[in-house]
Amino acid sequence: MDKDRSKHYALHRRKVVKKLLEKRGEMLVVAGLGAPAWDITAAGDDPLNFPLWGAMGGAVALGLGLALAQPSNRVLVITGDGEMLMGIGSLATVAIQRPENLAIVVLDNEHYGETGMQRTHTAGCVNLAAIAAGNGISVCSTIKDEKDFNAILPQIRNVQGPCFFNIKVRAEALPLVLPPKDGAYLRDRFRMALLGEDAMA
Repeated sequence: MDKDRSKHYALHRRKVVKKLLEKRGEMLVVAGLGAPAWDITAAGDDPLNFPLWGAMGGAVALGLGLALAQPSNRVLVITGDGEMLMGIGSLATVAIQRPENLAIVVLDNEHYGETGMQRTHTAGCVNLAAIAAGNGISVCSTIKDEKDFNAILPQIRNVQGPCFFNIKVRAEALPLVLPPKDGAYLRDRFRMALLGEDAMA
């Protein structure tokens, strides 16, 4: 009997991310390193995307800083379960700061996709949504099917945050769709898209 339940989850990560980013408007998107960065690029590269090529564990912290600095912009962090586990302490700071414009989505396939598909703690008893709620983030849930995913889309885009959604996705091998690799270029492109050419003066 195959005990790896992640192979049988109904939701596929690329389809989830594509739907998350449909009609995004001016939403600012931070993607954790690895698969989430490939996923947002597969959905369509955008200058208001900030994919991380390193700094594992830093996606939520970066999104928090961005949300505090740009309170009039919706900020969406899309990351993976392994990256979220490494940066788990950032959820406590999110709860204390309470940025109303911040949404966090974890694509939880219960594996470390970049290092050989070893199982993460979420393949066992660890519940990321419960951890977020325990830190004091009031809007939290775990999503396992399309009906529940469709129901949370308006919250991700509009609810007064911070909000946290752990989306269980199928563990699957997908073709790489890489964003630009030059960190300085990504930074400058993002700043110019957000703040205009004067930001580069």
